[in-house]
Amino acid sequence: MFFTLFLLGVGVIIAQEKNAWPVLKTYNQNHSDRIAMPVGGIGTGTISLTGRGALEDWEVMSRPAKGFNPLYTGVEVINRAPFFSIYLKEENKEAQALLLEGPIPVKYDEGFYGSKAPNHGLPRFSESKFQTAYPFGEVLLSDENLPIEVTVGAFNPLIPGNTEDSSLPIAILSYKVKNRSSKPITISLAGNIPNFIGYDGKEGKPYQNINTYKEENGIKGIHFTAGEAVDKESYQYGTFSLTTANKGDVSYRTAWQVGDWGNSTLEFWDDYTDDGNLEERSSQQKNNMGSLAVKTTLAPNEEKDIRFFITWHFPNRPAWSNQKANVGNFYATKYIDSWEVAVKNVHRIPNLEKQTKTFVQAFIGSDFPEIVKEAALFNLAHFRTQLAFKTKSGYYLGWEGIKDNEGSGTGTCTHVWNYEQTIPFLFGDIAKNMRDVEFGFATDENGMMSYRIHLPLKEKATSFGLAAADGQMGSIMKYYREWQLSGDDNFLKKNWVNVKKAMEFCWIPKGWDPNKDGVMEGSQHNTMDVEYFGPNPQMGLWYLGALRVTEEMANYLGDKKFAKTCRSLYENGSKWMDENLFNGEYYIQKIVPPKHLDSIAKGLIRVKRRLVPNDPQYQLGEGVLVDQLVGQVMAHILDLGYLVNKENIKKTNESIIKYNYRENLMKHPNFMRSYAYGNESALLMADYPKARPKQPFPYFTEVMTGFEHTAAVAMMYEGQTETALKTIQDIRNRYDGKKRNPFNEAEYGHHYARSMMAWAGVLATSGFHYSGVQKSITFTSKPGTYFWSNGYSWGTCEVKNELAKINVLHGALELKSFTLQGVAKKKLKQQTISKGENLTVKF
Repeated sequence: MFFTLFLLGVGVIIAQEKNAWPVLKTYNQNHSDRIAMPVGGIGTGTISLTGRGALEDWEVMSRPAKGFNPLYTGVEVINRAPFFSIYLKEENKEAQALLLEGPIPVKYDEGFYGSKAPNHGLPRFSESKFQTAYPFGEVLLSDENLPIEVTVGAFNPLIPGNTEDSSLPIAILSYKVKNRSSKPITISLAGNIPNFIGYDGKEGKPYQNINTYKEENGIKGIHFTAGEAVDKESYQYGTFSLTTANKGDVSYRTAWQVGDWGNSTLEFWDDYTDDGNLEERSSQQKNNMGSLAVKTTLAPNEEKDIRFFITWHFPNRPAWSNQKANVGNFYATKYIDSWEVAVKNVHRIPNLEKQTKTFVQAFIGSDFPEIVKEAALFNLAHFRTQLAFKTKSGYYLGWEGIKDNEGSGTGTCTHVWNYEQTIPFLFGDIAKNMRDVEFGFATDENGMMSYRIHLPLKEKATSFGLAAADGQMGSIMKYYREWQLSGDDNFLKKNWVNVKKAMEFCWIPKGWDPNKDGVMEGSQHNTMDVEYFGPNPQMGLWYLGALRVTEEMANYLGDKKFAKTCRSLYENGSKWMDENLFNGEYYIQKIVPPKHLDSIAKGLIRVKRRLVPNDPQYQLGEGVLVDQLVGQVMAHILDLGYLVNKENIKKTNESIIKYNYRENLMKHPNFMRSYAYGNESALLMADYPKARPKQPFPYFTEVMTGFEHTAAVAMMYEGQTETALKTIQDIRNRYDGKKRNPFNEAEYGHHYARSMMAWAGVLATSGFHYSGVQKSITFTSKPGTYFWSNGYSWGTCEVKNELAKINVLHGALELKSFTLQGVAKKKLKQQTISKGENLTVKF
């Protein structure tokens, strides 16, 4: 495709019709108040683009910072947050300037000084709407009294299989300005950011920081550095930069003039609106504002794309909440400072943007239900927030979620991250890295895996001293998943000893299955933050799945004896569950309380006071658990088939809808946290159509999206598509931009890891399976075009009339067989299909 590229303005200027970003969903002005789309690379932190075009949540200093807007304090009474503005001058008319933002969101109440909105009082556009296909976000600004329209866009490169370029500490800001009039218009866009180094929104403060104008390799901009008083070992120490690739008319200020009673902003506004050029000011005011502007002319009906780039570099990171241990940030080891980030990457952005667009267009152009695409793509944003990070030693870890200004749930909690199905299918190297941490650092010599991982990793990672039954079994299944997707036998062998030990740990005296009958019945700490005593479907299915994959791995490695043991336990446990836990409608727990604490192995109970003989607290009992089939969901993802009776699985799904679904929560009594309420529809965590324990597990009246996604995916795999899609639609209706942020499905904190189960909806719909070990691929036989990714390569598959055409858009795909579900499996001559190539298979 031909397009014209100009180096003008504050960056690359590209004709709109040739550079349109893909759009999956549009939010009108009434549904944009809560929108805050994270813009940042994996493990680097983010800045959020709001639904009205502003930037907030400056989470670049190794800490969550929801709502944080760094302030320039040179203005008495009214402090200025970062803002971008536009100057416009028509022939024979007075110049004017506005913020590049829509109306002030109604969420900002009146405060002591009037509105609490950042930069309230400054002129802005009267109309706005938000459109997006993550990682692209655009705010369309318009005003009937203005001769221009502006599209405020932001993104960060996101290319599956290319972790390095998806992990850049940069926010690309695009301002497409169109002249709607019949006369030329002079415009000038300005970015204004205070130097807040030293303060992260919660701790520290800036000390006489320094702003410097620099030019290098075609890059121009303001480089923000710390004053001497900012401790170089502090977690608030680092640099950031506001830059451009412009070769045209650029002006700047490294400081605003100090003034009282709003005079600092007034002086800037007068200078800016005089001619669109900024004049330098000298000031020793700490936390000063740096400003960068570009001036250009728009011909009648012309549109230009004017770009800014914000880069950052903050090298220090605390080990979870331990402020004394600095584990560092890996991304910062690759650059000297934020200026080098810009110099090395800004000129690469057009190519990375093209690759990102290829991914997003292929995905949203696929024949998945729209709501499945929305849930999968928007929840992918979680992994590019402060939820996850990579230490300077090269290991990935993550919180469960994040609070407003700190992490929530330390240690890459195994029983939470079990649900995440996004990263392994998009960034396989990261998934393998996380398994290395679990089995290389968190598993002790007896096979007990700490369900929370200690930092720094050089210390004993198992110091948390507690194993989670679901977390450990799920980690074994995840190890098999990463081996299969990668086809990497060295990876399998690397941690096999500990994988095997983790399986054998189930059989220790007083453990989960001490009599080795394939049934978990001991003290089972789990994702409900309690211990279940006695057999139950949630732990039971995870256990059966772990036995199956361990059998497969052991057979592959020639350990036939161990494989036979796992197979025997699996077969006995599967039969037992169907005969003893299925009540004709769903699976239940049989509560078997331990007689005393001495009957529980070390490391298997968290809160000992909860064990009340003959009446233990916080059990499931005969409740209908929303995600009781999570182990079966994982088995389907891994192409293992059914762990228990197929008809029982289908009937259980029907019972979850029958009992747990609430069309309206207005009259629902919830005794814990409310993530859904009022007239919203949802699936409850549990319902009790029969006997209910006096004190069930604590979350039974709650609603949490990750569990709902799990239930929906379980239904998809059984062909119960209508109810599955209704369940996902209910979730996304709650995250509609008006009530909640569409990029922030929450549970125990913002951007909760469990909700990344949503990608499994893509897998279930397409029937996609790939084995790098067998070099085999599988798709549904239902006609359509389906996006696929195995974490290393990706593309599309077109299915029609028992014919499949697979296109590789990134990486290379090795194949020896191709299966269309319900049609046939066709053996192929082993071959490698590289980027840009395709293969057609006729069945």
